[in-house]
Amino acid sequence: MAADSASSDLDSARRARLADALVRTGHGDRSAFEAVYRATSAKLFGVCLRIFPDRNEAEEALQDAYLTIWNKAASFESGRASPISWLVAVTRNRAIDRLRARGKAGMTSLDEAAEIADPAPLADAQLLASGENHVLHGCIEALERRDANFIRSAFIGGATYADLAAREGEPLGTVKSRIRRALIKLRGCMEGAS
Repeated sequence: MAADSASSDLDSARRARLADALVRTGHGDRSAFEAVYRATSAKLFGVCLRIFPDRNEAEEALQDAYLTIWNKAASFESGRASPISWLVAVTRNRAIDRLRARGKAGMTSLDEAAEIADPAPLADAQLLASGENHVLHGCIEALERRDANFIRSAFIGGATYADLAAREGEPLGTVKSRIRRALIKLRGCMEGAS
């Protein structure tokens, strides 16, 4: 019981020192700001790392947070919040603002959108997800063996037509024609099965 009381007293003393340092930082006291940094940088860096898993980005977010803390320390009111809660809130908000700004900066114009890869699942993945796996693979098996291999390689394995042509030693046009005919047969089989 005495150990719990001593620990609580120690926590209260740390909280009071941190609150005092924040108030003095608000008055432009650089040594107080240094004390705030020494007492909280590890914890606040952890907050940034949860938002930015990349260490460099987390360090930049932490630097931004401390600049904000320096500029806004005068608004800290010890009666309204604990100092660490206030510091965590400022850091978290600053990191999220940075994340949002980075997201907006990463946006591209509609004209450039055609050049961006579509992250949506391929058609075969959508079929697999909808429970039609057995129908799809049954129809692929019904194709000629070589055509079935082309379909699997191109649409399930992700090989390009040029890759297939090089691998098979065939002209690109021939591979495209075989795949086109195989897709028509595959579509007919899938429609007949549904």
